[in-house]
Amino acid sequence: MLKITLRKSLIGYEKDQRLTANALGLGKVGSTTVQPDNPAIRGMIKKLVHVLNVETVADEASVSSAS
Repeated sequence: MLKITLRKSLIGYEKDQRLTANALGLGKVGSTTVQPDNPAIRGMIKKLVHVLNVETVADEASVSSAS
């Protein structure tokens, strides 16, 4: 799983970049979402790498099943 945070405003960037951020579930600066780690999400992140912080987090399902 990937924790994605919008760290910079998208004002002044191309419309497709704003739409990509919205598709990721990011609206305002500082908003955070957790997305699965797959090629589609990685492609979206690559398009917005200059305005995002990305962290890898443990999958909640595997953590709860290990208990």
